[in-house]
Amino acid sequence: MSVHALFSPLRLGAIELPHRIIMAPLTRMRTDEYGGQGPLNTAYYAQRASAALIITEATAISARGRGLPHIPEAHTEAQMEGWGKVVSAVHAGGGRIVLQLVHNGRASHRAYTADKSLPVGPSAIAISGKGYMPDFSFAEYEAPRPLRIEELPGIVEEFRKAAERGMEVGFD
Repeated sequence: MSVHALFSPLRLGAIELPHRIIMAPLTRMRTDEYGGQGPLNTAYYAQRASAALIITEATAISARGRGLPHIPEAHTEAQMEGWGKVVSAVHAGGGRIVLQLVHNGRASHRAYTADKSLPVGPSAIAISGKGYMPDFSFAEYEAPRPLRIEELPGIVEEFRKAAERGMEVGFD
């Protein structure tokens, strides 16, 4: 790509970009223990508002969708209030920001669920290796509980609701 093309405008769906430098998502693990954005997160994203587009770090759609410590979430009013401050700061700096949604599925651990139940996955096959625990220690991944077909619409609905909440706080 030529330098000229890199700095030329681009339309991505409904979003007009002034140039083609896009900030890829980076897992920061800097939220509060409930997945909420604070002043550090707001400053982090605001400092990068000159990118044509910011793609947020993976944001869990529900408490059961967690898989790493201190990753952002998008399912409570407090979490969305924090994201709203991030969005406002990025927009104030002339930037555009979209919300990357995730359900960690089998890349999680029972330590992330309130009732200590197994995470769900496509099958009862564990990921090999170790993953982060809520206290930032490491533990072997567990074999997840296979997701039942009748549970899938509920997860799809969690994605839809998280996307809707993101639009309500101003994500582009």
